[in-house]
Amino acid sequence: MTTVLIGANARRQLRRVPQHVLGKLLYWVSVIEQEGLSEAGKMRGFHDEALKGKLKGLRSIRLNRAYRALYRVGIQGGRKTVHIEGITKHVYH
Repeated sequence: MTTVLIGANARRQLRRVPQHVLGKLLYWVSVIEQEGLSEAGKMRGFHDEALKGKLKGLRSIRLNRAYRALYRVGIQGGRKTVHIEGITKHVYH
């Protein structure tokens, strides 16, 4: 079983995102809690990927073309956890 934690920074950022973006994140969270992170990784449309550079150690999923959720996988209290650290507006170069 996997526990999903939403950090304070991500909670603040979620107040400013469109409702459909929040809905997609909550759907992803429910899949993780019910079926596990490996099953959520198989879902199309989220494009789960490890980040590089100064964000190394984090992973991201696409919530839509503009928004990404940044998260870290770890162990807390002997249980696997997914800690959502932020919701960012993706900048295309």
